[in-house]
Amino acid sequence: MEETRSARKRRAILDAARAVFLRNGYQGTSMDEVAALAEVSKQTVYKHFADKERLFTEIITNDIREGGQRSDVVLDQLPDSADLEHDLREIARRLVTAVTQPHLIRMRRVVIGEADRFPDLARTWYSSGPERGYERLAHRFAQLTDQGRLNTPDPLPAAQQFVWLALSVPLNKAMFDPEPYPVDELHRFADEGVRTFLAAYRG
Repeated sequence: MEETRSARKRRAILDAARAVFLRNGYQGTSMDEVAALAEVSKQTVYKHFADKERLFTEIITNDIREGGQRSDVVLDQLPDSADLEHDLREIARRLVTAVTQPHLIRMRRVVIGEADRFPDLARTWYSSGPERGYERLAHRFAQLTDQGRLNTPDPLPAAQQFVWLALSVPLNKAMFDPEPYPVDELHRFADEGVRTFLAAYRG
């Protein structure tokens, strides 16, 4: 389906705003600069987004949604998995690869840097990303526990542990070190996290 003129402008605004926010931070970004980079009028920016905070929030939710979609397909099929360990590794690999993308790491730094002045932005990041991910994973773990394939009597902390077993080391490094991990190293963290998780929670 062909993208409408309005949708093209909205996408151009979001792309321009992401670039400006990553370059200048939240405080240093102006709607004038976003409009100029998107090659639209400032009035057009305000037509699509009422203010800078809503524009930033839209970027956050879009980026997190795109990252989450990479794992959703495998996650939705998890209760019917013929090879649970393999599919858990696939989820962990997709998760660690998505979350440590350079532009998401840079955006995470921007959000953390503005969290005291704009706590709603930080809450949006958390609720749209980590919290949503924990809840979706916990729901699947509860189903697998009902099947006797996992033993997670309290599935939410089990989901949180699953995520951080795979993600904590590479994410922590990425926040402070601009040199990214090679993909095979990210996969190694994911695989080891799954191995440890199953040692504790296999049914």
